[in-house]
Amino acid sequence: MRLPQPPLLLVTDRRQARKPLVEVVAGALAAGCRWVSVREKDLPEDDQIALVRMLLPIARRNGARLTLHGDAALAKAAGADGVHVSAGGDAAASRKLLGPGKLIGVSIHTATEAATVDPAIADYAIAGPAYETASKPGYGPEIGRKGLADLARSARVPLVAIGGLNAMRAAEVLAVGVAGIAVMGSIMRAADPAQETKALLATVTR
Repeated sequence: MRLPQPPLLLVTDRRQARKPLVEVVAGALAAGCRWVSVREKDLPEDDQIALVRMLLPIARRNGARLTLHGDAALAKAAGADGVHVSAGGDAAASRKLLGPGKLIGVSIHTATEAATVDPAIADYAIAGPAYETASKPGYGPEIGRKGLADLARSARVPLVAIGGLNAMRAAEVLAVGVAGIAVMGSIMRAADPAQETKALLATVTR
């Protein structure tokens, strides 16, 4: 399965959002984002399901895919378009549960992990942090452009970079073979999420 196009993934974090989460997501989608993943793991499971169901009609109106960071069973219960599993998570079990028509992604941090992602199971891998990020301070050393280039060469699925990305840095990572970018804080914390999305998309679609 191809990545949603354009290859810009918005990962949610309501705690960072300057505006109500629904408003942030709606603004990003209206600006041209076509892929959102709900990452609100601290919420009770029923609340995660309810949030996905609340956002799905907005995604559908904009022709976008809405996935869930976390548990495949929750993604299925909510009617999401797929799931993103943490590093070391069971992507094969997620594929078996969700079936062939859903997006399955995994997190990776090393070239060895990148090489082991099975393209018959997963559609993409997320690697990060590309750069130091305010969203997850201290979350591992930054990979940087050289590291991302190594991961992209090793991966058998499209690689999506995350962590500390703005429009300029997005161009840098795309130039080394990364297939797409994922952002959280730059859009969540933006005074104008739609304008920030447009700036990122101008780089991603260049």
